[in-house]
Amino acid sequence: MAGYVDRLASSDPVPGGGSASATAASLAAALVAMVAALSEGRPRFADHAALLTVAARQGRELAEHFLDLAERDAAAYATYAAALKLPRGTDAQREARTKAVRAAARHASEVPLECVEACLQIVTTAEALAGRSNANASSDLNVAALLAESAARGAAANVLVNLPAVDDHEFAVATTSRIDELLHEISRLAEATRTAVLAGESREPLELAASAKA
Repeated sequence: MAGYVDRLASSDPVPGGGSASATAASLAAALVAMVAALSEGRPRFADHAALLTVAARQGRELAEHFLDLAERDAAAYATYAAALKLPRGTDAQREARTKAVRAAARHASEVPLECVEACLQIVTTAEALAGRSNANASSDLNVAALLAESAARGAAANVLVNLPAVDDHEFAVATTSRIDELLHEISRLAEATRTAVLAGESREPLELAASAKA
């Protein structure tokens, strides 16, 4: 982690904000996994055993996924930066550069969009665990929700800043709409998590979909 922070603080443009957002989301996912692990196998939470198993697995898997997204985001921006430096002395060069910039900008939007979508999974699980897991770790769920929401907003900002360079109106409209939808739901669930944590009350078991248990 110290090495990553040193790279982030350097004059190198990568890694940057998108990568940092994904890294923050990885910490949120790890906290969700931790809370589930601290609750699994305890008789008091036997009615929530299925949820705890799913949450522990999902948290660990998403923590790894977010770290992968952090690397992919840095690589996507590096490709975009390289495209901007392509020669444009002739018509053919300008055309090739325009195509390369648009393609790289699209990819640089799609990677952080994946991060926002995955943040929704984390806050959904954090909210589900609140009141159904070890109360001594409830503040960690709150932190997980806060981190995930912040990470989602950071990743969303990186999506939106790249859209003009994509130069595709339909893509921009659809992507912006998707971002707005995701952030609204993430904020709602993060707030619900905080509310449930502050209430400190036990909650009824959840019925999990078969796909979630697999």
